[in-house]
Amino acid sequence: MKDRSILLGLGFDAKDKHKRISYGKNFYILGGSKQTHQIMQESCIKFNEELDKRHKDLDNISRKEFREIAYKIGLEPQQSRGKEQ
Repeated sequence: MKDRSILLGLGFDAKDKHKRISYGKNFYILGGSKQTHQIMQESCIKFNEELDKRHKDLDNISRKEFREIAYKIGLEPQQSRGKEQ
């Protein structure tokens, strides 16, 4: 099996003991309240839409591109932009 990159969302704020699990292209989401889980799903979908616009896969983007996309869809604060690691 080939290694591949994924987006992983973990939520720990569920109070209703409901087990929420979602997965899709490039992502797995586990747990969270209904609201948190929904926000994580929407974020993963937006991230994948941005990858599609760039004709790229999660496996072949740089850390800088990852942060740019995360910032563009509202996942990462602006101050971390531009620092290549």
